[in-house]
Amino acid sequence: MNHHPIRRIVMLSVHTSPLATLGGKKTGGMNVYVRDLACEFGRRGIHVDIFTRRSHPDQPSVVMMSDTVRVIHVAAGPPSDLGTSQVYPYLPQFVENVLNFVAEQSMVYDVIYSHYWLSGWVAHELRARWQVPVVQMFHTLGRMKNRIASDPGQQEAKIRIFTETDIMSWADRLIAATPAELAQMLWLYRADRRKIEVIPPGVNLHRFRALPQAGARARIGVLPDHQMLLFVGRIEPLKGVDNILRAVALLRASDPVLLEDVCVCVIGGSIDDDTPDAEMQRLFALRDELDLGDRVNFLGARDQDVLIYYYSAAEALIMPSDYESFGMVALEAMACGTPVIASEVGGLAYLIQDGVTGFHVPTREPAALAERIRLILAESELRAEISRAARQTAEDYAWPRIADRLLNVFENLSLTAV
Repeated sequence: MNHHPIRRIVMLSVHTSPLATLGGKKTGGMNVYVRDLACEFGRRGIHVDIFTRRSHPDQPSVVMMSDTVRVIHVAAGPPSDLGTSQVYPYLPQFVENVLNFVAEQSMVYDVIYSHYWLSGWVAHELRARWQVPVVQMFHTLGRMKNRIASDPGQQEAKIRIFTETDIMSWADRLIAATPAELAQMLWLYRADRRKIEVIPPGVNLHRFRALPQAGARARIGVLPDHQMLLFVGRIEPLKGVDNILRAVALLRASDPVLLEDVCVCVIGGSIDDDTPDAEMQRLFALRDELDLGDRVNFLGARDQDVLIYYYSAAEALIMPSDYESFGMVALEAMACGTPVIASEVGGLAYLIQDGVTGFHVPTREPAALAERIRLILAESELRAEISRAARQTAEDYAWPRIADRLLNVFENLSLTAV
């Protein structure tokens, strides 16, 4: 098959902008993925247009991230924050406005790379008009989220499941972040194995690197003789933040001396709202119930540029998730030489080598989590070994390597496949 040189790429991130502050309800690893990958393509002289929904009236129509990368805010429904199922009815309007924008500029693209199920729906319509191939990455799968949902209110809408299944049937290529996600696509959606490529997300090794711990602590206001545990991510039930609180409470009861100078920083969610969302309220109540007010600090969302100081200051990043398609914050922490204690789920099962780059713990078992935290806090030599191995592993995920693999997929896509 002849290679097709890639000069212009459309990336679709309909429901969330790659420019958004991280840690909000809809902002996380996918935002980082879209932004950092686009910038890596841009550095190679490839033109990238990222189309995302206008969610605020003040957002400019076009933001130039570099000479070759643009973020284009598209009108689709009211310019306000909407849940993903609320965005769905406005997708035809989104398509129409993308088509108009592209027609006005007489742009021609080589490939569409769409992210999440809403973008996949849009990609299908654009492919029909432009006759270019579509590569799809889901980032999370509705059927997997439903399997671990602890109550009916957390179930994903039927339209999401239907749309994901449909996308897998027509997309030219599907990108799975891990072998686990590949297996989930085959098992839960009956996807065609021949269409699926396993390519993990990458990490920016210039942004995330090991800093001296003392300097990092001073920068964020942690006392020099204190130890810090860290959580970074969206605040939602499947992230398991409550398990961190319960584990710390167990440790304080069993080993109060060890826990004397330990604090927990939780980065993510919004703490400025007059009415925090249900999960944040639940976590505040649990912190009070366990009498951890002096130990656990909820910091809200933090910009990526300051995360390096939190990762470098921490003894460990803790990710006790019920489900994680990949877990990009684990990779960021590892790049900073920070051990990761994580559930053995999804991407975390592949990213973390138990006892080498961090530790695996069973989901929803605070006692097991407490034991691993104890080990990291008490054994400084073990922590230093894990830190070195974590940093070394992260280097395999540098964005230039990941971009090479994706471009190979794009270039090998036959235009006759459309």
